[in-house]
Amino acid sequence: MLIGILSDTHDNLPQLRKAVDLFIGRRVGHVIHAGDFTSPFTFRILKDLTCGFTGIFGNNDGDRLLLKKRSEGMVFRQPHIMELDGRKIVVIHEHHTAEALADSGHYDVVIYGHTHEPDNRMRGKTLLINPGETGGWLYGKSTVALLDLATLEAEITEL
Repeated sequence: MLIGILSDTHDNLPQLRKAVDLFIGRRVGHVIHAGDFTSPFTFRILKDLTCGFTGIFGNNDGDRLLLKKRSEGMVFRQPHIMELDGRKIVVIHEHHTAEALADSGHYDVVIYGHTHEPDNRMRGKTLLINPGETGGWLYGKSTVALLDLATLEAEITEL
């Protein structure tokens, strides 16, 4: 299964639209958002996804109650542990525990955000992935990640 990963959209709706269109075009089976939607109105665009969706709250997410409602209950507190296509995945926003989670050996994939910098590397048998900043506000480069769960190969894609 191919999944789409994004983070730190920070209300940049034009870039979020590009990400959603990319995910639809690539026929991803699930999308994971690693936090910092910022405002609930981002779900005006995310509702167009034609696949499953899971998100977590980041440090800049304001109205968590409305984010939870607009996502139809699919935005969670971190860490969020899930399984997709037989792969155990943990999703966090802040990066501080990402390597420790990878080193634990409990997960196939550790997804994180917050730093706005892409990361795509194996640590032992665990893939660590940060899709970078989809919003593009901090470094001016809007990125997402595509991950093939069968092979654990990921690519960072600029929008």
